[in-house]
Amino acid sequence: MADRRAVLIPGRGYDTRAPLFAYAGESLTRAGFELHEIVWQVPAGLGHDRSGAWVVEQVLPALAAPTDLLVGKSLGSFAAPLAADRRLPAIWLTPLLHLPEVVTALERATAPYLLVGGTADPSWDSGVARRLTPHVVEIPEADHSLMLPGPLVRSAEALGRVSTAVEEFVQII
Repeated sequence: MADRRAVLIPGRGYDTRAPLFAYAGESLTRAGFELHEIVWQVPAGLGHDRSGAWVVEQVLPALAAPTDLLVGKSLGSFAAPLAADRRLPAIWLTPLLHLPEVVTALERATAPYLLVGGTADPSWDSGVARRLTPHVVEIPEADHSLMLPGPLVRSAEALGRVSTAVEEFVQII
C-alpha cells in the first residue's frame, strides 16, 4: 500500500505515459508512492504569458488531496509556485530555466527539489540549475526530451540515470 502521493504534471506534447514519466513513475511506485497523473489538452496558442496561470489552474484540483511530491515536465514547471507556496518537494524534468517566472518560483522554494536537464536543450541553464539546488542531473548532449544523438542505447542510459536520481532523491525527502 502506498503511503505517499506524487502528482505527475505533463509537458506540452509530453504526457505522463512518455518515457521520462514511465521510468520516474516506476521509481516512485517502488519507493511507496501512489501516482496521480494529470491529463490535459494544452490550448492552441497558449503563450508563456498565460502559461503559468493555466498550469496552476490545471494542477490545483489535484492538490485537494494530501500530496507529498510534484513531478513536472517542461510546461509543468510553471507549477513551481505551487510547490514553493505549499513547501512541497519536487522533481522538475527539463524545467523552463530560461523563463524568469519559473526561476523566481524555484528560488522561493524551501523544500528540496531535483532538476533534470540536457545540455542541448535551449530551456536548460546549467549555471542556474546548480545555483538553485544541489540536486541536479545534467545529461550532456540531451535535448528537451532527454534524447541523445547516436545509438538509442545512449538515450536509454540517460533514462537510467534519471531513474537512479529519482530513487536517491525520494530517500531524502
